[in-house]
Amino acid sequence: MLKGFKNFLLQSSVVVVAVGLIVALAFSTLIEAFTTDVIDPLVARAEGAGAPGLGWQLGITGNKPTFLNAGAFVSSVVYFLIFMAVLYFAVVLPYKAISARRGVSVFGPAPAVKTCPACLSADIPAAATKCKYCGTDQPPLHPSPPEASSAGPGA
Repeated sequence: MLKGFKNFLLQSSVVVVAVGLIVALAFSTLIEAFTTDVIDPLVARAEGAGAPGLGWQLGITGNKPTFLNAGAFVSSVVYFLIFMAVLYFAVVLPYKAISARRGVSVFGPAPAVKTCPACLSADIPAAATKCKYCGTDQPPLHPSPPEASSAGPGA
C-alpha cells in the first residue's frame, strides 16, 4: 500500500502540478501585496480626503459593516487581471513553445468531431472511417465528386 502511494506521489504529472501550484501561490502573494500596497491607496484616493474608500455607506455613517466598498472590488479585479496575465506570459506561453518543439499542440482549437449516424455518439474524430463505439463505417468528411466517364460526351 505504501509503495503504491509513493509511486503515485513520484509520478511526473503530480510533481508538475505541485510545482505549478507552488509557483501560482508565490505569484498570488506577490500580486496581492502589489494590489494592497499600490492599487488600494490609489483607488481610495479617487474618493477624496477623509472618505473611508471608494464606495457607498448603506447605513449609519461610519458603520464599517454597512459600507459597500467598491474600491476593494476594483482592487480585486485588478489583482485578477494581473495574476492571469502573469500566469499566461510566465507559464502558458513557455509551455506552448516547449510543447510545439516536442510536436504536441496544446491550448489550441478543439479537434473537429462528427456524430455517428448509427449510435449517435457525438465525439468521433472527423477523419474517422469507423465509429469507435459501434464499429459502423462512417461517411467521408467531404463526399467525393462523381467520377467523370473517360469516354467523353456523346460516346
